[in-house]
Amino acid sequence: MPKEHSYAVEVLWTGNRGDGTESYRRYGREHEVSADGPRLIEGTADPAFRGERDRWNPEQLLVAALAQCHMLSYLALCSQAGIVVTAYEDSASGTMRMDGRGGGAFTDVLLRPRVTVTEEGMLAKAAELHAEAHRICFIANSVNFPVRHEPTVELD
Repeated sequence: MPKEHSYAVEVLWTGNRGDGTESYRRYGREHEVSADGPRLIEGTADPAFRGERDRWNPEQLLVAALAQCHMLSYLALCSQAGIVVTAYEDSASGTMRMDGRGGGAFTDVLLRPRVTVTEEGMLAKAAELHAEAHRICFIANSVNFPVRHEPTVELD
């Protein structure tokens, strides 16, 4: 029987400036995302939708979740394969296209992981494991748009 994991979060809107949503331009998009255990995330809308630049927006969090999932899957695979990774960073980006009717959807996300390994003999396998990490990433398997990756692997 397959295992299931459940994830519970709470979202609390904190942007009521006294008049609720009486005016589209006056209410705040600020909110808090919380769960049992981790620190609170201060959220907002994308600045293009009247959000604040100093808070995370859902679109950024989606791209971050894809980058995190790929990294964690990749590091686990490297560990299992005996590849010693000493550094990992990713400059991920995503594209969302508006549909002209008030909605939109992501069209793709590009992950650009830069990985450092300890031995030259690990370079080829370390590069190959990105494809497997993508295959097993829970978040990438849950979205309906392409998640591409352009990894770089270098020697420490």
